[in-house]
Amino acid sequence: MNPRHACLQCLNRKPPDLFGASLWVAVEHDRSLDIDAVQASLSQLCLQLDAMLPVLPPRELAQPLLRQLCALGFHQDDDRPLLPRAARVDLVLRRRLGQPLSIAIIALELARRLEIPLVGVNFPGHVLLKAPGSDHLLDPCTGRRLYPRECQALLDRYFKGGLALQAHHLLPCDARYLVQRLSRNLRQLHQQTSDPLAALRDAERVIELGSPTLNDHLARADLYRLLECPQGERFDLEHALLLSEDPMQRIALTQRLRSLQRPLAFH
Repeated sequence: MNPRHACLQCLNRKPPDLFGASLWVAVEHDRSLDIDAVQASLSQLCLQLDAMLPVLPPRELAQPLLRQLCALGFHQDDDRPLLPRAARVDLVLRRRLGQPLSIAIIALELARRLEIPLVGVNFPGHVLLKAPGSDHLLDPCTGRRLYPRECQALLDRYFKGGLALQAHHLLPCDARYLVQRLSRNLRQLHQQTSDPLAALRDAERVIELGSPTLNDHLARADLYRLLECPQGERFDLEHALLLSEDPMQRIALTQRLRSLQRPLAFH
């Protein structure tokens, strides 16, 4: 099966299969990946966690679940430079180290299987989780409760005081958004490791998942330029120009587009 189509099929299910879609993202980069083996490994982890959790109502088990994951060695990967393995959920499950988003995806799947209410939160720089109806967020890497003050401190850590906490930072997000954000992470990591073809696969997936941003088009245009594909670069620059509201940026994009115009043929 085509991994991209399989990923989209997972997201189109009712309810969406977030973990399955994330595994198909990994298959795009490793065609030898045994999805059934990864699912079996997660099932074993689920059984282990089920035996470790306290006897509480499901709505009170979100934080204990994350705490137990942390106790079992699931932590944020602090390697520098960060490698694509920190984003691929199959490798994060095996290594128990990864980016917050990939750990969150694993936690959300475990919560689903254990019937624990838990949702992803569209928080900048560090995906968070939330038990519906609670007055706090949860860090997927530690299980720590985060209230507005802690959320602002997290933003300060990632954005050096340049971003104030806003209401939309605390909103739940759906499976399609999380896979799109996962694809952006992989695109960046593959670019950093000088693998433009792998990064292009991620960049294409970002746009195919819908509602791409200006930066998504610019990122893919840069990859097309690196891979000497002017037609693809032109396509993304034109779309970036339509999305840009910055006059100086529009001038720069227009100049870049002009440099890509085909020379006139003389007969």
